Amino acid sequence: MSAIYLKGFKTYLTLERSMSVNTITAYQHDVAMLMAFLLEKHINISEVALPDLQQFVQHVAEMELSANSQARVLSGVKSFYKFLLLEQIIKEDPTELLTAPKLTRPLPVVLSIPEIDLMVAAIDHSKPEGQRNRAILETMYSCGLRVSELINLTLSGLFLDIDFIRVVGKGNKERLIPIGGEAIRQIKIYRENIRNHIDVKEKFSDTLFLNRRGSALSRVMIFMIIKDLAAKAGIKKSIHPHTLRHSFATHLVEAGADLRAVQEMMGHKSITTTEIYTHLDKGYLRNTLEQFHPRYNS
Repeated sequence: MSAIYLKGFKTYLTLERSMSVNTITAYQHDVAMLMAFLLEKHINISEVALPDLQQFVQHVAEMELSANSQARVLSGVKSFYKFLLLEQIIKEDPTELLTAPKLTRPLPVVLSIPEIDLMVAAIDHSKPEGQRNRAILETMYSCGLRVSELINLTLSGLFLDIDFIRVVGKGNKERLIPIGGEAIRQIKIYRENIRNHIDVKEKFSDTLFLNRRGSALSRVMIFMIIKDLAAKAGIKKSIHPHTLRHSFATHLVEAGADLRAVQEMMGHKSITTTEIYTHLDKGYLRNTLEQFHPRYNS
């Protein structure tokens, strides 16, 4: 009977949920784990109650899996019981009140301002790509851009006379972001002295940052540029392009910027995503309490 359930579950995930092969394989593994647990307890899978599933969750936790893996197992089990309910094999879904382990979001690596200055100083301006890389670094840090937003930045999206740029973020959503004076200066130098002398392919005529062949830069290329500059600057932290985005937000929060404003500039859908940067700066939390709580200084 278990094999029949698993086969039907696979068909359900494939046809009705349109899940990837990897996810389907993982979910089947999770349900097989549940079946083995229930078999040991002599519990029929169609007669499972919430306490049985809570015991299973505890069993999974004792396997010392990561919180993410535990959450994945729970997701697979919940999907399985939705399938059983849909097929009328069960009348009630026992997983409705089953809760997942609380996931902890790791604090991001952040560069200090002196470290960013070291990376800028490490740029080789004797080569044409040096000025481009300087403009890239300044733009990413000035605006907190994602890599995809940077490589898709367009000439027509530059409104440097009013200190703004237009980017296309997640979900193809456009947003206007203020850009600092140093980034503007470096973009203008790059555009006038370097980009204007590149044989640009027609497809990328509006793309701001280009490689030597006149095409857009890849995500991998940006990663390599940032990693190389960090290494030359002697920075031992694990650095990637998103580190500049984290640094942008953290430095704003440390300086007392309003979280809603930072959320808007970062293009975060939820303020809770932005709030992670308050955990990097305990002074921000203390100052907020001191400023707004009526009894903090009483």
